[in-house]
Amino acid sequence: MEAVGPSRGQPKAVVLLSGGIDSSTCLAAARREGFVPLALTFDYGQRHRHELRAARRVAAALEASEHLVLRIPLEQIGGSALTDELPVPKDNSLGGIGGQIPITYVPARNTIFLSFALAWGEVQGTGDLFIGVNALDYSGYPDCRPEYIEAFERLANLATKEAVEGRTPIRVHTPLIGLTKAGIIRLGRELGVDFRLTHSCYDPDESGRACGRCESCLLRKKGFQEAGVTDPTEYSSR
Repeated sequence: MEAVGPSRGQPKAVVLLSGGIDSSTCLAAARREGFVPLALTFDYGQRHRHELRAARRVAAALEASEHLVLRIPLEQIGGSALTDELPVPKDNSLGGIGGQIPITYVPARNTIFLSFALAWGEVQGTGDLFIGVNALDYSGYPDCRPEYIEAFERLANLATKEAVEGRTPIRVHTPLIGLTKAGIIRLGRELGVDFRLTHSCYDPDESGRACGRCESCLLRKKGFQEAGVTDPTEYSSR
């Protein structure tokens, strides 16, 4: 667990931080809303492990009060191109992204991540959880939809001692849920997010350069273009 200058007199919030554009902007949004962010990152056996370094960079730059990195071996379960020996889809048309659940979907990932955030929050005395999901420019994952978030929040308020005893109600904040990728980038720039620190690619090369061809890269490129913001990403020549 890494401490980065804790603040006092403000409520805490657990923020899921992958190191990508969305979660980094979400952390900055939590700060704008007056919360002291406790960043939570997962090493879950993902093939794009460069995002772990990105998460550490972002947590430090945006002054997360603490940064906890948990190891969860989801590669032992597999079933996803991000955790298993399956090829990452490349060069799909932008119009087809989100039309069906892709092979990069990690089974129950957000449910697992939010459950750990819920547990850490209960120990830290906060019921405020932030997650950077959005339901517009995304890959069609079922655990990014508003109805999923609402259902998890209801479950969380039935499942924790602090909520059941009436001390700490659980609130799952999704400040990006209705934004396009371009909108997220504009908001992130407004909030001071340095996108050079972030990482989005599902299949980077050994040095961490983005492939430029996976769905995550395509959505990232599209977002910067539509936002009218220069894309700082270093793409591989592959």
